[in-house]
Amino acid sequence: MSDPDLIDEEDLSPPLAPAEVLEARLDAPGVRLDKALAEAFPTLSRARLQALLAEGAVRRDGLVLTAGSAKAQPGLYVVALPPVAPATPQPEAIPLTVLYEDADLIVIDKPAGMAAHPAPGCETGTLVNALLAHCGDSLSGIGGVARPGIVHRLDKDTSGVMVAAKTDRAHQGLSALFATHDIERTYIALTRGAPSPSRGRIETRIGRSTGDRKKIAVLKAGGREAITDYVVQAIFGEPAKASGAPLAARVACTLHTGRTHQIRVHLSSKGSPILGDATYGSGSPAAAVRAVVAEAGLARQALHAAVLGFVHPVTGETLRFETPPPADMVRLEALLSDL
Repeated sequence: MSDPDLIDEEDLSPPLAPAEVLEARLDAPGVRLDKALAEAFPTLSRARLQALLAEGAVRRDGLVLTAGSAKAQPGLYVVALPPVAPATPQPEAIPLTVLYEDADLIVIDKPAGMAAHPAPGCETGTLVNALLAHCGDSLSGIGGVARPGIVHRLDKDTSGVMVAAKTDRAHQGLSALFATHDIERTYIALTRGAPSPSRGRIETRIGRSTGDRKKIAVLKAGGREAITDYVVQAIFGEPAKASGAPLAARVACTLHTGRTHQIRVHLSSKGSPILGDATYGSGSPAAAVRAVVAEAGLARQALHAAVLGFVHPVTGETLRFETPPPADMVRLEALLSDL
């Protein structure tokens, strides 16, 4: 279908040496600096370079540069990459909404804004950090040091039901269920417009976009099979155009595969991207929809993993969990209903 320790005194330890230093000579007057650097250092994304600029890690002929929007000037550019963060996540006492727990697994209702596991730029405050504190030594090493217990994930800004393993046998069993798609997974999305027809199956191949490697896209060839069933549960607002499309909709999506960003990409491919999705929400909603999105305080894609059902890999018990969307989506839907 993912934050922080307070330091009460100044850290007087000597600064760490950079893990790697990259150099390139540029002659690209007039081009935005972050764009020119992204072309000169293809292993670094533009967003990563912007962060490095903000940290003062980029120099031109010895001069520290901080503004990615500035125009590039000819010269020798040096990028000092900071040391890699420790690979072992640390326990953090972060409250969890636990829906079910036994000796083998735990099911939680993940809030929006919490990443599933640590990654560059998001090393703390993740579900893994919280689980390490909640479960203690039982979780250590299950499924790997960097992602202990994690068998699937939700995007950082997607809320909803997740399961994590606490033992090796549960991890193996859950991984097998996800691999064969023997999992019930239904998501609720609030979309711009509504997919047509009102009920259907989206079956495509998706993979890394050839135009933007940080995005996933529907592909004509390559990629992996992705299947989503959807049902429009409610429509909001008068048609925005003569086509008869509503302003917005509530859509239930059932996954038959679990590819990265699958629902977000599939709904966007139907011309009904998820409201608040800065990555796949091409185009702009109607003014009335933009206004209620702002009034609702929605600061993420309006996507919630509402249902997760599976057979317990150890006990054989059939388990099913369902949670309502959180407050930001509930408020947005109420405001959309008044359009």
